[in-house]
Amino acid sequence: MTATMQELRFPSKLENIAIVEHLIDDICEKHRLIGDHYGDVLIAMTEAVNNAIVHGNRLDIKKDVVVGYEVREKDLFFRIADEGPGFDYDNLPDPTAPENIERPNGRGVFLMRNLADQCGFEDDGRVVELTFSGVLS
Repeated sequence: MTATMQELRFPSKLENIAIVEHLIDDICEKHRLIGDHYGDVLIAMTEAVNNAIVHGNRLDIKKDVVVGYEVREKDLFFRIADEGPGFDYDNLPDPTAPENIERPNGRGVFLMRNLADQCGFEDDGRVVELTFSGVLS
């Protein structure tokens, strides 16, 4: 079953992460997400949206986050975009390095890259695309 890209748009407020949590739950129910993958999808997506709100749009409620999603056969595809300045996603500190273990942040991109089957960035880091392969039954 393949659908066209659907989109959600919301202001950059932390409480709007709940919108994405509900979206993941709806997708899971409607498209029968295989249970073992729920946590990976939920964590990667909440990290991506949190990064867009906090780091991209810097909690500016006049700036929106746009979450696009699409079902592609047994795969889920997400596109998260913010209106921020972007960032250098190829030169991030390694959160597993001893000097970074105690740091309270800096793990979002690491988690997205490790939980999604594909994680890519576009538009100078203002857009992240996550693909979860074979997660739908």
